[in-house]
Amino acid sequence: MGAKLRVYKRRIRSVTATKKITKAMEMIAASRVVKAQRQVAASTPYASELTRAVTAVATGSNTQHPLTTEVEQPTRAALLLITSDRGLAGGYSSNVIKAAEQLTERLKAEGKEVDAYIVGRKGVSYYSFRERKVVESWTGFTDSPTYADAKAVAAPLIEAVQRDTAEGGVDELHIVTTEFLSMMTQTAIDDRLLPLSLGKAEESEEPSKGEILPLFEFEPSAEDVLDALLPRYVESRIYNALLQAAASKHAATRRAMKSATDNAEDLIKSLSRLANAARQAEITQEISEIVGGASALADATAGSD
Repeated sequence: MGAKLRVYKRRIRSVTATKKITKAMEMIAASRVVKAQRQVAASTPYASELTRAVTAVATGSNTQHPLTTEVEQPTRAALLLITSDRGLAGGYSSNVIKAAEQLTERLKAEGKEVDAYIVGRKGVSYYSFRERKVVESWTGFTDSPTYADAKAVAAPLIEAVQRDTAEGGVDELHIVTTEFLSMMTQTAIDDRLLPLSLGKAEESEEPSKGEILPLFEFEPSAEDVLDALLPRYVESRIYNALLQAAASKHAATRRAMKSATDNAEDLIKSLSRLANAARQAEITQEISEIVGGASALADATAGSD
């Protein structure tokens, strides 16, 4: 076997092994994204209704609660960035990091300092490599987050919002994550969780203030109800965002691994054609050598006669 043919066969074996890995990862991601989709569908109604309840309390009372009251001149904002712990997901993490960078620049242009809170090793590595300060980070659960993980993430953020800015608190809480729209479409988005944007809620499907008031009675008081509801509101929104991000990551991984598998198949076909051409060239050369040797042997025999 010629040297060129050995090289082609070795590369074919290598690409075939890689194809098996990418195909297996594609199938794993496909099974996980179905589960993640179900979790997103199950958590979204709870988060939506809890948002409606908090909005109802805030608009149906005159209570000035720190988590629903706009600060006249906000000076500091918290940014929660949700990335993944692993790669091999195409541009999933880079897209959400880019959205976080754009939000950071916008907040700084408004004169606000930005405190970064990071979920996922990709985001942590990005900030660490650039030597940027991260207030707190969490890793290890982005593929399959639980409500307990969301509570752990929400606790320091709620505490930061409740503290005064002079003591290291923040005036706003923003979240940057990836919204799962379909298996083929996932979009990096940023959203302000706190203070609750009542105007935005009223412009959507929320009832007007006059419609809300007759439906609710606050016991013992509206402020106590807000104290109880708002932490759960933040936890539910963060949990839903974690689930959306997990589903988006699995869909991106499936798509990337399918593309890698298809590319491996194309490369194997190309290498097989080159190997066949090299083998045919070797056979042609061997036939030519045999024919040439036979002709030379015949000429030598005729000369001796």
